[in-house]
Amino acid sequence: MTAIKHALQRDIFTPNDERLLGIVNVCKAGKKKKNCFLCATVTTERPVQVKVVKVKKSDKGDFYKRQVAWELRDLTMVDAKDANKENPEFDLHFEKVYKWVASSTAEKNSFISCIWKLNQRYLRKKVEFVNVSSQLLEELPKAEESVPSGESQSVTGGDEDSLDDYQELNAREEQDIESMMEVCEYAISNAEAFAEKLASELQVLDGANIHSIMASEKQVNILMQLLDEALAEVDTIEGKLSSYEEMLQSVKDQMDQISQSNRLIQLSNTNNMRLLEEIDFLVNYMDLSKGHIRALQDGDLSSPKGIEACINASEALLQCMNVALRPGHDRLMAVKQQHQLFAELRDHFARRLTNHLNNVFVHQFYRASYLSLPGHDQTSSLTQHAAELTLPKHNPLHRDLLRYAKLMEWLKVTQWEKYEGLMTYVEYMARLYEREIKDFFEVAKLKMVGTSKEGKKFATLPRKESALKQDTESLHGSSGKLTGSTSSLNKLAVQTSNSRRSQSSSLLDMGNMSASDLDVADRTKFDKIFEQVLSELEPLCLAEQDFISKFFKLQHVAHNLPVVHNDNNVDLSFLHSKEVVRHMMNKIFQSIEIELNNLIALGDKMDSFHSLYMLVKMSHHVWTAENVDPASYLSTTLGNVLVTVKRNFDKCISTQIKQMEEVKISKKTKVGILPFVTGFEEFAELAETIFRSAERRGDLDKAYVKLIKAVYFNVEKVANESQKTPRDVVMMENFHHIFSTLSRLKISCLEAERREAKQKYTEHLQAYVINSLGQPLEKLNHFFEGVEARVAQGVREEEVGYQLAFNKQELRKVIKEYPGKEVKKGLDNLYKKVDKHLCEDENLLQVVWHSMQDEFICQYKHFQGLIDRCYPGSGITMDFTIQDILEYFSSIAQSH
Repeated sequence: MTAIKHALQRDIFTPNDERLLGIVNVCKAGKKKKNCFLCATVTTERPVQVKVVKVKKSDKGDFYKRQVAWELRDLTMVDAKDANKENPEFDLHFEKVYKWVASSTAEKNSFISCIWKLNQRYLRKKVEFVNVSSQLLEELPKAEESVPSGESQSVTGGDEDSLDDYQELNAREEQDIESMMEVCEYAISNAEAFAEKLASELQVLDGANIHSIMASEKQVNILMQLLDEALAEVDTIEGKLSSYEEMLQSVKDQMDQISQSNRLIQLSNTNNMRLLEEIDFLVNYMDLSKGHIRALQDGDLSSPKGIEACINASEALLQCMNVALRPGHDRLMAVKQQHQLFAELRDHFARRLTNHLNNVFVHQFYRASYLSLPGHDQTSSLTQHAAELTLPKHNPLHRDLLRYAKLMEWLKVTQWEKYEGLMTYVEYMARLYEREIKDFFEVAKLKMVGTSKEGKKFATLPRKESALKQDTESLHGSSGKLTGSTSSLNKLAVQTSNSRRSQSSSLLDMGNMSASDLDVADRTKFDKIFEQVLSELEPLCLAEQDFISKFFKLQHVAHNLPVVHNDNNVDLSFLHSKEVVRHMMNKIFQSIEIELNNLIALGDKMDSFHSLYMLVKMSHHVWTAENVDPASYLSTTLGNVLVTVKRNFDKCISTQIKQMEEVKISKKTKVGILPFVTGFEEFAELAETIFRSAERRGDLDKAYVKLIKAVYFNVEKVANESQKTPRDVVMMENFHHIFSTLSRLKISCLEAERREAKQKYTEHLQAYVINSLGQPLEKLNHFFEGVEARVAQGVREEEVGYQLAFNKQELRKVIKEYPGKEVKKGLDNLYKKVDKHLCEDENLLQVVWHSMQDEFICQYKHFQGLIDRCYPGSGITMDFTIQDILEYFSSIAQSH
């Protein structure tokens, strides 16, 4: 084994700067015995690396080679299998488990001991040793004692143990050794003589040391005597300290008595300070100044300074009443008296404030009512606003009342019943707004009726104010609604519209289709009037709602307020602020929705197409109101009215569709462009103008789809029923008109219908051309149809001439009947007939004639081709050529 170790060290490890410390001859467990060596090595350079190397003889057996190397830090466990019995098997756990069988138990133990020492010396992470005796891990195995010292150290790691005792010389020690070796010339050449000399000198030094120790005995005795004297002095000092301690004890007792007295004094001072703090708290937070008391009792609620003083006093009173008292304060008599005083001041000021605000409401209401009375210099009724159609503004009233907003908030918190009692504002304003809104809508209705020619005359007649008021009352009636036949306004509307709407109010009605009957300026003026009505109502409602929210402090939810029921049995204290505002606005402006619906009914009765304008305008204002506040009164009311407008719009569309179905065509005249087709064109042109930038474009798109489907259906219906005009002509002309209209207007939602219209127009144009061309060459057509039938039955084309009915003689007879002059004459008659069928408005005559020319030439080529194929070599040709056909068609078109 020694020779193997020397060989391995020399051949494998020395070239790699490694030293071999342990070796074991092993083979893998459970396999054929292929011996190899496991070697424990360390590197000679720092940092030291410890490895387990597997070495095996080469296949030729003349040298050793290194197979695998594992880092010792990767070793997790060493399993010796049995710690009590001799067993050559052991396992090494690296990334996987390697099972080995050693050549002897002694070699295994020696190798495991070497691994343990290397682990203890070089690794921080300790390897786990299992089934290994503790004695084996403490000392070298006895089996190694027989090995020479040099070999033992190299194998078992003894040289590593010697490294533990080795200490490197410092610079001074090196210098001393060098000086000593320089003194002795033979220190290097004769080491034994040098060592003997050093030993003799060491003996001399030891003797000197012993002599020196014995000579110092006297000094030791003197030192012991001094120590005894020091101990005696310490005893004396301890006695004095004891006497001092007794004296200090009496002083301590006196100081304890003084400290107890000081604590009692401090406690008294603390109690006095706390009592003073409580008194200061009550005085500071529950004392109302005389100025505030005077303001609450007698303060002026009319002047700005008086209102500001009352606001400050009411806020101070509220703070005093809401102060958070500390435990026990409520049992103090002074506190009870202050609370009673605060309650009396609160009730007194609440009564004063409520009475004053009620008086303000009444004064402002009668002032506004007085200004709106007929005959006043600054009237705000019909005569004042007839020209500009505006509603009176109440900003001054709001501005005056908003000075009391903070006092209203105080009243809302402190006296809910009196706060709710001031809701009388709603009743006053409801009556005022009702009169103003009715007057405003009457003016709007008169202006709308005045859009017609007769209405304009009526609107410009001079009137006295009393007569105007009387007319307004007759227009409005007792309830302020349009009442049907009893309303003079409705009578006027009927009278002014009878001249131009004798059959219907619809644009699609034949009586209302012409530009002379429908005045576009009237519709534009109606649109402006309706927009102005909405524009006047919108700021009015928003201003009033903003005032109510600020004045009655309804921006937030009311909390912890007493339950008080108003006249309408609505528990306002538990309603959300927005719901309260909406409730008040509904009561103030209860006539707006009614008047708007009446105005819409009037506009729809004057012209059903007014619903288009109203739908766009109403939708825009609803959208604007919802952006400002989706839950506002204005948004809700306009939304309700928008539903009515949408119904009128849908009814208008339904009326157009119904009228399409009721259209009757005269049997004696040609059809031409159907009235509802031109009506749809005018409807689309008008609708595209109105809905150009509208928010509710989707409503119009749905209406388009309904109308166009009805138009298509009824065009086919009329075409099928037509007797004077061929069906294909009716379909061709009307679908050409529809296609032109849709192409010009570019309505995106009707793109599919536009393509369908073009397809139908093309199909019926082709059908009309083909059917009409059968007349100029009727017999020739029949002859060649028979030829084609024989070919279809299986007769070969070149054999058709042998058929009795289709031989060459028969063909020549038929061709002779159609000389060039007769063909031109037949085409001329055809042109006249087409001219009678087609209407002048659509200008399709030349288009049809050109299509007939192309089709005729196509038929000519087809006939000539049949002659060439079925009668080859016969020399039979038509009596006219293609050039002749072109001259025929051209001359006929020019002659007409």
